[in-house]
Amino acid sequence: MTTLPRNAPVTIAERVRVDFPIIDQVSGSGQPLIYLDHAATSQKPRVVLDAIQHYYACDNANVHRGAHQLSARATESFEGARSITAGLIGASSAKEIVFTRNATEAINLVARSWGDAQLKAGDEVLLTVMEHHSNLVPWQLLAERTGCVLRHVGVTPEGTLDLADLRDQLNERTRLVSLVHISNTLGCCNPIEEIAALAHAVGAKVLVDACQSLAHKPISVQSLGADFLVGSSHKLCGPTGMGFLWAAEETLMAMPPFLGGGEMIQEVFLDHSTWADLPHKFEAGTPAIGEAIGMGAAITYLQTLGFDAIQAWEAELTTHLFGRLQSIDGLRILGPTPEQQPDRGALATFVVEGVHANDIAAMLDLAGVCIRSGHHCCQPLHRLYGVTGSARASLSFCTTHAEIDRFADELVSVIDFFREHG
Repeated sequence: MTTLPRNAPVTIAERVRVDFPIIDQVSGSGQPLIYLDHAATSQKPRVVLDAIQHYYACDNANVHRGAHQLSARATESFEGARSITAGLIGASSAKEIVFTRNATEAINLVARSWGDAQLKAGDEVLLTVMEHHSNLVPWQLLAERTGCVLRHVGVTPEGTLDLADLRDQLNERTRLVSLVHISNTLGCCNPIEEIAALAHAVGAKVLVDACQSLAHKPISVQSLGADFLVGSSHKLCGPTGMGFLWAAEETLMAMPPFLGGGEMIQEVFLDHSTWADLPHKFEAGTPAIGEAIGMGAAITYLQTLGFDAIQAWEAELTTHLFGRLQSIDGLRILGPTPEQQPDRGALATFVVEGVHANDIAAMLDLAGVCIRSGHHCCQPLHRLYGVTGSARASLSFCTTHAEIDRFADELVSVIDFFREHG
């Protein structure tokens, strides 16, 4: 991270923007590019790009399997990234971090390994209507295999989780509650500590999808009370193709392997095999070594900035974003306001009366502003709101007030254009 002179601006965004080469470019419109799609994927600082480049240029070798110096250095960096990830969430041991391709694979790992072994017909899995498809489809497949029953908690008129509904649906048949920490569409932050206590009171485990929270606020699995937690590197300023699952060591020990092959074995015979120690029992084949090292560099970068500072700046930006959007006639924001939920996520999902979200995003792109449009992998939630899609602007610690203002000004122009020519 670049150190600025004593009299330099002090906002976190002004300090770090030089670290992100991709945002220092001019769009096709001739204006500076504005990226407001951080909830879909984060941008990568130079330290992450450098770490990946260094691995491939200097240390490229397979991990755990070689006696030579390249393999030793690659293994040290790879396992170092695991320890860094454990530190990020307050895990008791690096053995509790299982590397996966992404958070989606991590959820599928739990569904296939823990779910197949533990659930039977009549057992219940409690989800929510705000879930990303990655936290719906694996459980649907599990229900087809085992006969377990899926139930779904609704949302309040404000766009937050309906805790009364959750309490009503929890019962002695509930074996798992699986839900998002921060919704990628509503932006609401779910009270995981309270939910975990309620779930554990009926003997259920809790899985937390932390993809939208890990890069934005301090997270501790011990404080949350979760039994499983999943995350994704590319939402953490790290590379794609890398994610992780956390669970307590005793939970992972009791779970059977997810995939079979090299690396996850202790000994292989012609008719049976024995499994490697944690966490390698769940990591079949050659892993994404460079991506893991990149994720470790990204986490270290975020920790250097400080999650409290990141959260405070993004909260300020979110309030400014809501203020600009709420002043636009015919625009409706989905989810709670910062006043209703101060710890909500740094994004705003909205619909505009008479204007399709895809048209809004396409026109903004012509002006050099990148936002997301569509169903955001939350089709059931959009059906609940009676819309097929929405537009979403999502922020990061490198976002500025000026970018939000230009986005809002361009959005007003786009809406006026469609209303005039509609």
